[in-house]
Amino acid sequence: MSTLQSLWQSILNFIFYYPLFMSYLWMVGALIFCFKERREPGYTEPPKLKEYPLVAVLIPCFNEGDNAEETLEQALQLQYPHFEVIAINDGSSDHTGEVLNRLAAQHRQLRVVHLAENQGKAMALQAGSLVTEAEFLLGIDGDALLDPYAAHWMMRHFQQHANVAAVTGNPRIRNRSTLLGRVQVGEFSSIIGMIKRAQRTFGRLFTVSGAVTAFRKTAVHEVGYWSPNMLTEDIDISWKLQRAGWDIEFEPNAMVWVLMPETLSGLWKQRLRWAMGGAQVLLKNIDVLVKPQLNFLWPLILELSLTLVWSYLMLFMVVMWLLHLILPFVGFPDISSPFLPYGTGIFIGATCLIQFCISLWMDSRYERGLSKNYFWMIWYPFVFWIITVTATIVAMPKVLARHDEKRARWVSPDRGVRSEP
Repeated sequence: MSTLQSLWQSILNFIFYYPLFMSYLWMVGALIFCFKERREPGYTEPPKLKEYPLVAVLIPCFNEGDNAEETLEQALQLQYPHFEVIAINDGSSDHTGEVLNRLAAQHRQLRVVHLAENQGKAMALQAGSLVTEAEFLLGIDGDALLDPYAAHWMMRHFQQHANVAAVTGNPRIRNRSTLLGRVQVGEFSSIIGMIKRAQRTFGRLFTVSGAVTAFRKTAVHEVGYWSPNMLTEDIDISWKLQRAGWDIEFEPNAMVWVLMPETLSGLWKQRLRWAMGGAQVLLKNIDVLVKPQLNFLWPLILELSLTLVWSYLMLFMVVMWLLHLILPFVGFPDISSPFLPYGTGIFIGATCLIQFCISLWMDSRYERGLSKNYFWMIWYPFVFWIITVTATIVAMPKVLARHDEKRARWVSPDRGVRSEP
């Protein structure tokens, strides 16, 4: 076998076996996390805490006039004895401000902060954290419905470990009336939830969830709060905290119900923003590889780098496959077989089914009726893999062309077709 053929075979092996390796790694790590969790006494009931310090629920809002009232009313139902809700109107151009003011007049536990112009979610969170005396900040999105006992589950981690700076929760999908919505129900369990469990088992978390995370304000203040120029402030703050020596926990019982995009254009914009945020974090934190004291972050930066390389190699393989179809007489290698449902394809399909079944078992206690949505997960590789890989490929050059000092401001997201959980 020639050197060129060996190189080509190595590329193909990496393309097809890297996601398989990561999938089994996630499954093993998630199962370890789950078994450890289920051995804890009383894990199915909200914990009784030693004390109940003030918790501030921060809700940044930008053009959330249609969702703000439902979100705030639900947050005010928190079954935690000592809390306040702070809604930050980040220069909304709709009737969000009027809705917030009306609700503040009705509820003594609700305070409203109005920013004169749109500053972005990072600055809205910082504004909310600076107007409260609470040491613990629970941030949720402006469309989210918070579980009444989320604060109990999160606060136990802060009380058990003084080095915990953040506890990220478990977002659940509210809207599932379309194919994209139903597929995302499975995605958040079998992909996102599973990865968080595995990362927590093996080391550190790549990111908290921007939809529901509690922070220790002392730690956030130490690292300079959220970065206003980062497109994904949740990923950035995760790395800032962990680089400073703080730890982050994942609490699957701390649930929040969120709205997700249900159009291809909305989904593309969301995934491109996520991918660009990941690329920003990669470029900002690649230096951890030359800092032995931060070796606990090496696996995360390595995985992020390999995923980027894998995406570009996948693009390369698709281009070569198309060239073979168009110009077979030129001598481009025949790589059509990996796309057919046999051999490696069957192995990948079986792995996906195993991963979906494990995640269904793990998450069935948090949400009823999950199984009827998992039927639609057969479409995940065909829709979400294509969008995610394409977004990763497009993101890096866009980030490289972006000015670091440019502030990441809000855009009105696609909230999908709404339905009750």
